[in-house]
Formats: sequence, C-alpha cells, structure tokens
Amino acid sequence: MTRSLTLHLRERTEPHDCSPCEWFAPPRLQGPAPIGWPHHFDRGAIITTAASLEYAEGYQSEDDHLAAARRRADEVGVVPIGSGAGAALSFLASAIGARSVAEIGTGTGVSGLWLLRGMQSDGVLTSVDLEAEHQRLARETFTAAGHAPQRFRLIAGSGLDVMPRLTDAGYDLVFLDGDKVEYGEYLEQAIRLVRPGGLIAFDNALWHDRVADPSQRDAETVAIREVVQQVANDDRLRSVLLPVGDGLLVAQLQP
Repeated sequence: MTRSLTLHLRERTEPHDCSPCEWFAPPRLQGPAPIGWPHHFDRGAIITTAASLEYAEGYQSEDDHLAAARRRADEVGVVPIGSGAGAALSFLASAIGARSVAEIGTGTGVSGLWLLRGMQSDGVLTSVDLEAEHQRLARETFTAAGHAPQRFRLIAGSGLDVMPRLTDAGYDLVFLDGDKVEYGEYLEQAIRLVRPGGLIAFDNALWHDRVADPSQRDAETVAIREVVQQVANDDRLRSVLLPVGDGLLVAQLQP
C-alpha cells in the first residue's frame, strides 16, 4: 500500500486503575480502509507499517548463491520471487518434509534454490520453463550452490503443455510462478498433481497492489484475482494469503 498509516496507542493509566492487559489498545487505522479491505478493518485492525514489512522481508538474509542468481535474473529480464516469499517457500517445504516438488517458472533458479534448501536431502525438484536459456542459468545456480544433478529435473516447455504429463498425486508441493493469465488452469492441474495434504503455492498473488484494487481490470490482474477467489471457495482446499513479497497464496489439498 502506498498511503501512510497512523497508529495510536492508548495512554497507560495508573496500575491501580486497570489491569496490565488494558494498558495498551490495539493500533487503529485512521481513515477509511484501503481499497478492497473488508469494512471491519476500519475499526481496531492492527496495521503493519512499511518499515515492518521491509524488516520482515529481509528477516532471512540471502547468501552469495542467491545474490548471483538475482544478478543473472536482472541480466535476462526475469523478476524472481522476493526474499520473504522465497524464505516462506523454503519453510513450507521443510515443514511438510517435501521430497518431490514441481515448479512452473524456473527463471534463473532463485525460487528453486529456496525450495531445494527446504526439501529433504534426497528430494527432487522438477522445474518447467519456456526459456531454455533461463534453465541453463538455473542449472548454474543449483550446481554452484552444491546441489547434485539428480536433485533437480529441468523441463523446457510451457506449464500447460508439461503439467498434464506429470504424475497424478506425485508431488508434495507445487509452486506456480508462470504466465499469470494461466493461473486458473494451473490451479486445476496442481490439484491433480499434489498429494492429499500437500501444498499449492502461487507467487504474485497481490500483483503489485493491483489485485486489491477493483478498478484494475487488465488480464493478468483479473486472472490472479479470480484464482485467489477460486482457491478461497474450493471445498477441497484450506488456504491462506500471505503478504510477503508480491503476495504468496498457499493452499493445502485436504486429505
């Protein structure tokens, strides 16, 4: 969000006047809620400031291998996942003990490296991208970081062409960061690919603050907004929308 937020704390009264839990009231948003926010956020919501968001984004620092992958991304015009969302992916992969992960959108290996570091040591990352040159750079990233060739499988092609050929219920986690207008079709394929209890994650779920703004109607924004709603309404899924990076939508396929 771009507009500033003003937070207020209730002054502490004398201890004999109230209990310690009453010394501070929740911070409140001054003025109307941001576009797209539920009405109840006007009253008593805890709002995270830009400084806190920046602090959280850098909570897990990136090493030289990730920095090199980002430099390669800049050189070829790829926008990789942010460090906060990358760290979240790594955490999720570790939390579920992921051994088999599918990724749509290899880029230069930034998200793939975060995923590999969270997966089990014998886990395999299958990553799909249209650009063979990007995958060559990703291979350099993974190899330089010490991951053996058997830890990753790189497939050149479009997500919608390759996903139907992948194994049903064969993946612990499916990460989607390809063509935004295809997100809805990715979702159905991902539900088929992930095992019961496994996770599906979409990057760019907030899409540069455009998803929350109903006046934004370009094809990519509409497609992302629709998949966010699809996930929320699908009884097969339990989901959460995390405000890290450019937004990370995570859904668990119910066992």
